[in-house]
Amino acid sequence: MDWIICFCLAMGFLALAAVIATVFYFKKSKRGRIITSFHVVFGGVFVSTFTAFIPIYSSLVPDSASKGWNVFLFSLHNTLQCFTLDSDRASILGGIACPEVGLAAAYSIFLSLVYVIAPVLTFTFLISFFKNISAVFRYWIRFPFKKVYIFSELNERSLALASDLKKNHRFAVIVFTDVFEENDEVSYELVEQAKDLRAICFKKDILAVNFKAHSSAASIIFFVMGSDETENISQSMKLIDTYKDRANTRLFVFSSRVESELLLTKKDKGLMKVRRVNEVRSLVNRLLYEKGSDLFKNAAELPGGDKKISAVIVGLGGHGTEMLKSLSWFCQMDGYHVSIDAFERDPLAESRFTALAPELMSEKYNGKIIPGEAEYTIRIHSGIDVASEQFAEEIQKITDATYVFVSLGSDEMNIKTAIDLRKLFERMKIKPTIHAVVSGTDEKESLAGITNYRGQEYNISFIGDIKQSYSEAVILNSKLEEDALNRHKKWGKENEFWDYEYNYNSSVASAIHLKARIECGVAGADKAEEDLTKEERDSIEVIEHRRWNAYMRSEGYVYSGSPDKASRNDLAKMHHDLVDYSSLTDDEKRKDSKVGTK
Repeated sequence: MDWIICFCLAMGFLALAAVIATVFYFKKSKRGRIITSFHVVFGGVFVSTFTAFIPIYSSLVPDSASKGWNVFLFSLHNTLQCFTLDSDRASILGGIACPEVGLAAAYSIFLSLVYVIAPVLTFTFLISFFKNISAVFRYWIRFPFKKVYIFSELNERSLALASDLKKNHRFAVIVFTDVFEENDEVSYELVEQAKDLRAICFKKDILAVNFKAHSSAASIIFFVMGSDETENISQSMKLIDTYKDRANTRLFVFSSRVESELLLTKKDKGLMKVRRVNEVRSLVNRLLYEKGSDLFKNAAELPGGDKKISAVIVGLGGHGTEMLKSLSWFCQMDGYHVSIDAFERDPLAESRFTALAPELMSEKYNGKIIPGEAEYTIRIHSGIDVASEQFAEEIQKITDATYVFVSLGSDEMNIKTAIDLRKLFERMKIKPTIHAVVSGTDEKESLAGITNYRGQEYNISFIGDIKQSYSEAVILNSKLEEDALNRHKKWGKENEFWDYEYNYNSSVASAIHLKARIECGVAGADKAEEDLTKEERDSIEVIEHRRWNAYMRSEGYVYSGSPDKASRNDLAKMHHDLVDYSSLTDDEKRKDSKVGTK
């Protein structure tokens, strides 16, 4: 009976290990896990082999008071020998004294497989172990006194940024942590590309590698940009705790989640400079900063001399929602009117956006022209699928479209929809600018200047690819960020710009709009405040206040109900200055000209 029980247990341990290893392998987040699929398989084979040896040594060891201990130790010893190619295979197979012929044959086959599999597992473990030791050796022998860029994960985004850093800085030290050489093609290619960069790859989690001994005179720049945002936030909190007393240390946290902003704002960062990278907001900001003036240049002429920007947003996911919010304040300019039509398949899209920015969508302001107030018209078309006839019918009603932004969540859908929209607009004999989000760099490059079979260009700009979005110029040395910091210094301290995202985002929006004002030729926009004429000052103050009102409402703020400064409540997102320009005090008006000038 002992033979049957031990064999069944041995098979059971193997099956259990196989199931657990499979679950671990296909689980979405593998990064930072102490126990991996390999460890489970290794342990399962070890326990299974040990269990299978017990009846063999029970029949070989003479009866005595210590027989139980002897069987245990002999079984453990021979199991270890199996994993080190030191076991006497012939003696063990010859010791199978199972009376059932079929079971004896099964035992023999099982142990024969173990003698093959166990050394392979040992060899694999040793290779992995020495690879990590090699990474440690390379790091501490060669680079403890150099500036180092450390990534929390090896993926397409981190590799794109690392490649750009290496291109711009030939001797840059690149470190990837949590690197698993899995057997899929994508993982293999990423590892090979990392090797081409001469990067140091640690299998350990970014928190498990001790970088504190790195020379304090040399900079350490951490990039926490894994695929699991929850893990990104957790790792960032612990990195701050570990390195906040170290000078020359920066941390970039890639997360668009609200809780990451709240946690990082509250956290004591010490000497460390921390920046959260909201990739969605960053793309929209960069697009408006670099190409936003085209919206004004392409605006349609209206009777009387004014111009109209007619924007169409297709998809109200992350990018679409951010663009809708941004266009409401970006298009505030004298002589211009803006109309925004947003399309979303979700039947509750309008309700959801209104909950996000209630006063922006309020009938009091939306679609109304009030002197000294933000002017815009926003229409959200909920429950409309881009593949439906209804979508085409609604688009054809927008006969004056000048700008289109497409973001539906997948490159394939964005490309198809952008092409379909160009077809519809051609039938309407209008040529709005079309921007479509495409994350794949190869796709974007191959789509540049696409034409139909007759050579007619579609004139679609594909934006947001990984290579462009994850570069040194965008992440580390952003011209927009530099301009925004200069805006902030007009009224606050530099550390408050980095520590509080309210300040950071507000200053970024201000910098974007100032650049647009200058490019649109607004009188006085390119002057210092003290050089303004009275007419220029009055004009700039009105424009800036209109922009600020729309920006604050897009962020969810509402009027506090009183002009008294004490009524302001940022926790409730209530502000006393969300009124028309004429209702402001002279001091508040002067703030607008101070912020709204170069």
